[in-house]
Amino acid sequence: MSGRSALAGHSAGGEEGAAARLAERLLGLQANREVIPPDPAHSVRWHEHDYPSPIARWNYHPEYEIHLIRHGTGKFIVGDHIGTFEAGHVALIGSGLPHDWVSDLAPGEVIEKRDAVIQFDGHWLERCTALLPELREMAPLLEESSRGIEFLGASARSAAAPIEAMGSSHGIERLGHLMDLFAVLSRAPREDRRYLADAWFNPELDSRGAAVVELVLEYVFTNFASGVSMAEAAEMSGMTQTAFSKYFKRSTGQNFSDLVRKLRIAHARRLLETTDLPVSAVCYDVGFTNLSNFNRHFLRESGMTPRDYRRSRSAPSTA
Repeated sequence: MSGRSALAGHSAGGEEGAAARLAERLLGLQANREVIPPDPAHSVRWHEHDYPSPIARWNYHPEYEIHLIRHGTGKFIVGDHIGTFEAGHVALIGSGLPHDWVSDLAPGEVIEKRDAVIQFDGHWLERCTALLPELREMAPLLEESSRGIEFLGASARSAAAPIEAMGSSHGIERLGHLMDLFAVLSRAPREDRRYLADAWFNPELDSRGAAVVELVLEYVFTNFASGVSMAEAAEMSGMTQTAFSKYFKRSTGQNFSDLVRKLRIAHARRLLETTDLPVSAVCYDVGFTNLSNFNRHFLRESGMTPRDYRRSRSAPSTA
């Protein structure tokens, strides 16, 4: 499902005892292996939830997941990929791939019915395909979903309609909407697909690793623009910096510093697309302290300079 930000205001200079309270919370967090309850009345599970929600956290499960964000903006992490989302975001998450969506919230804010989610068992689809060979069209898509796929443009808009329709339908009608959705996603053109995690992504997932990662993600997502410290993240987790660095890499597939940098660049892209802020202001707003360093990292992550990126997003469509 998705994550939530709960460490607003926490900093390295926090009151005495903060680390101990965070350690207690760490021990109380559930494992990241989400158990998807079966729906005896339907072939696949459809549900919606508010944000924040008890089920909103860094997690993985063997079922495939099709995820629609209906409201709000925020950041998401799929495997080792960091990105930003807004209303209309549609993603397909492969079996066993960790994922997390964190909304931008004002203090005390709740986003009602933020997510509409479809989850289905791959073995169920295999059995269906044995009887309905037309479903073989889904096979390449499911294989590619091991990296996570974000759908863009017309494909995302077309996918949202059957996702929503499934929630208010039953029986054969509901199954028909699912088939419509499968057709939209499997036939989406390459330009409407963004592959997320690297093909080599292979984290080691366990209950304690999930708890550590969830706590650290909340800390990073809340504080990335104002200041993030590996020393503080290690203290939250009850580890030395060396042990934490190795543990975080093993559990997420990426270094702590890489995660922070990717999150800052993802937020910078959002600001370049949606505001007229000068590039220098964007640099400092997302937590970089040196413009040349920001330009270098942005070029490496995005394949172009910040100015070129803004120009490419504001250029009129030739379609």
